[in-house]
Amino acid sequence: MAIPAHPSLVVYFGIAVLVVWRLYSRVRRMVGRQKMSARRTWIRIVFFSALVAMLLLGSAVHPMHAVALLGGAAAGAALGWYGIGLTRFEQTPEGLFYTPSLHLGIALSALFIGRLVYRGAMLYSASASNTFPSAEFSGSPLTLLIFGILAGYYVAYAIGLLLWRRRVGSPGSRTTSGAEMP
Repeated sequence: MAIPAHPSLVVYFGIAVLVVWRLYSRVRRMVGRQKMSARRTWIRIVFFSALVAMLLLGSAVHPMHAVALLGGAAAGAALGWYGIGLTRFEQTPEGLFYTPSLHLGIALSALFIGRLVYRGAMLYSASASNTFPSAEFSGSPLTLLIFGILAGYYVAYAIGLLLWRRRVGSPGSRTTSGAEMP
């Protein structure tokens, strides 16, 4: 006779599978050749900007949280512009393509995954001891700093992609490198 799984274990397992799948697709997207999509780029800009704005409003009570978030966003924006400089751009008859920096993509993914694993371990240990430090868990300045880095990177990188797209116009048949980007 099989012992039924505890419902919370099934939920945790389902969430873990979903997170691993999304992380895999995110890392794959960050390090491979991609077709330029203005719509997806604009969605990224609006989504991350709105998240940062909402987190800033929520951190009005805790100035250190706002400083961590804004500092991370500034560092991320600098990384985004650096990443645009490392990006390989292609203009082909099939459309516009770009290949982000492999090293920068892996580093940002590792930072994000590392923080997720750490926070997941904290949640697991808190649930095992039946104590939930809710304020510390949801409002860590380090978590906000890392999120700010990722959000700043995505917004700045997306803006750089849109500027490149505007500069090259319609697809042709030449290949350019990131060194030509502003």
